[in-house]
Amino acid sequence: MSSFAELLDVLYEDNHVVAVNKPAGWPTAHFDGGDNTVDQLVKAYLKERYAKPGNVFLGVVHRLDKPTSGVLLFARTSKAAARLSEQFRENAIEKTYWAVVEQGERAWPQWGTLDDWLLHDDPNHKVIVVPPNTPEAKPARTHFQVKATHAGLMLLELRPQSGRKHQLRVQLASRGCPVFGDVKYGASRPFGPAVGLHARSISFLHPTKNEPITLTAEVPKGWRGPFAYLLT
Repeated sequence: MSSFAELLDVLYEDNHVVAVNKPAGWPTAHFDGGDNTVDQLVKAYLKERYAKPGNVFLGVVHRLDKPTSGVLLFARTSKAAARLSEQFRENAIEKTYWAVVEQGERAWPQWGTLDDWLLHDDPNHKVIVVPPNTPEAKPARTHFQVKATHAGLMLLELRPQSGRKHQLRVQLASRGCPVFGDVKYGASRPFGPAVGLHARSISFLHPTKNEPITLTAEVPKGWRGPFAYLLT
């Protein structure tokens, strides 16, 4: 059997935090369902690497959707988990995503901001855009920049200022530009277990050293063929 280290793309690791480049198609954590999960794989990696007896602590401080790839940060101690979770709650962590979307009919400015109110549509397991101040809806804001366009596709750099479920996917789809492969939100065709959404980088304060850290994740190999003209 391969080493667990060979199964993971570890971006950063110390005694307090560990970050990996999450592959598309894997749930972040066990509470997402019964599938194999990234947190289980990271726990197995830490147990193997440090020959730890018993259970390994790993704090899940944020999540990426199952079909999304990119930077995924975990805490290795309860103190680090509490401090990182506070940074996420206060929107003190800067997240950058790359999204390949179907271009649609609307003309996009080179940069701008998407503001919406989002509501969970639980019977359909989706999130929808609703009028402002709809009961139980929450505001969502995302800054964007158009990086490239080619053959009906557009590469966007996204900086969410809130952390709503499916935020980027539903905001883009509601404007006629679903994320490539995201058939759940109206994409014209699937993209295997993935969608064209990648958590490109994350910037945070180290939970004990209080130093700023920025981590960047390379795009998946599966992007390099179909999206080559967008990435050059």
